[in-house]
Order: sequence, then C-alpha cells, then structure tokens
Amino acid sequence: MEIDKGKLKKMFPNLAEELESGAQKKTIRSVRSDHNAGEKAASNCFSGYTPDIIDFLRRCDTDEQCLEIIKYLEKRKEITADYATKLKKQLKDKGVRSFGSKKEDDFYLKQGGYS
Repeated sequence: MEIDKGKLKKMFPNLAEELESGAQKKTIRSVRSDHNAGEKAASNCFSGYTPDIIDFLRRCDTDEQCLEIIKYLEKRKEITADYATKLKKQLKDKGVRSFGSKKEDDFYLKQGGYS
C-alpha cells in the first residue's frame, strides 16, 4: 500500500516524524527463509545464560528482600562470605537500586524480542 508523504504527515504527524528522524530504527541482523530455523536462532539469545546474584537482586523491591537473597545464597555457599559482606555493605550504604534498575517480569522475553 502506498500513501502520499503529505497525506501521511497530515494523518499521522508523530509517526511521520519518527520515520523521517530514524530514531526508532531496528537493524535486521539476518534473514532466514525457513521459519523454524529463524525461531530456533532467535530463541538462543539467552541460551546458556545463568543469572547471577545481581540478576536476582535487581528483581527485588525492598532492601529486606535483597538481604534475604544475599543471606540465602551465602548459606548455600553459592557466594563467599566476603562477597556477601561486600553486597550487604553496598545494600546498607546505597540501597537496592545500587545493583541496577529493576528487572520486571518477562525481562528476558522482552530483551529477547518475544514480548
């Protein structure tokens, strides 16, 4: 479907501005003729990725939740006592958001382009 540029600007001024500015460009990294192969390749975005403690802490809403996770992983010996102490100090001094912005539900799906 073709549309005159002037008509597009009149009907959808914000969309026309976005298209002309190029601010919302997405790069196409590959083209696949086989749909299944494309889906498989796309689903590998986080393949083999194992979240670390910071990923878990970034899902917390409160300092108390962070502290609970730090203590739990220290108890299970998934982090060292020294690292736990360092994380607790950072939490006490700077708060939960010092570990990064909050990772919302479906974070990995959104980052992988599925949502």
